Amino acid sequence: MDLEKIKRLVRYIVKGVPNIYKTIDIRQNITNEELKGKNILVTGASRGIGYYIAKLAIKKGAKVLICARKEDTLRKAAEELGGNCKFLIFDVSDVTGMQSFLDKSFQLMGGRIDCLVNNAGISFHEGSFRNVIVDGFNAQFDVNFRGPYFLAKYYIEKVEALKQESGNVLFITSERGSFYTEIPYGLSKASIKSLVGSLNRSVYKTSNIRVNALAPGVTASDMTGHDINGDYNDERSPIGRIFHPYEMASVACFLMSDNSTCIAGETIHCDGGRHENVIN
Repeated sequence: MDLEKIKRLVRYIVKGVPNIYKTIDIRQNITNEELKGKNILVTGASRGIGYYIAKLAIKKGAKVLICARKEDTLRKAAEELGGNCKFLIFDVSDVTGMQSFLDKSFQLMGGRIDCLVNNAGISFHEGSFRNVIVDGFNAQFDVNFRGPYFLAKYYIEKVEALKQESGNVLFITSERGSFYTEIPYGLSKASIKSLVGSLNRSVYKTSNIRVNALAPGVTASDMTGHDINGDYNDERSPIGRIFHPYEMASVACFLMSDNSTCIAGETIHCDGGRHENVIN
């Protein structure tokens, strides 16, 4: 055993195992307006990752339409995001109202939407299949898979009908879509991962509509229960911490930009490599 390890062992014996608390410093490097002129629709964007995607996209030159279920939080988010943000109240589980919602969205954005960000999602954190109930299962699949599936379908058909020169669908999934899992949240995200590759194969070559997914690791948000200004330490992570939503937004903006046209049909994991271990 080398001297440094001996010193560390002595410290642990004398002082005990240290209580690790991590913070991170987010530095935004916005060097260009890579989304200038683009119109972007982001679902579930009143808070969390969706909000930060909208915020960064606007900083990069885009005009953004955000949607969510709750008018008060959605209106507040739109006011914070400023003049290049519009909003529509919509529940992505409402498949029957989806085509009408898309028609209104295209109208609000001047008849063109360059990218659909399917971000809205819910998790009931059951922990085990023994805690899963039918209503909870259905609710999570409705929001996490059924809604995004049909929203992507109708968006693609709308872009094709309008003869728009290009389109882009970005699903926000989760590292859990690549884990062995028995609970509805992870299963719904695994379904999205399968959909992305096949959907892209169907439409990129014929309609110039690109399809990808971004799979975040544990990110500070209301859904995960981690305070965005709190402790980022996470011993389960290969890099020892959780993530800030701006980190996810940075990758999302790249995937929405014309700088990433060679990336298609992919699920881009942003979890420090944790999904490679296929753990819970």
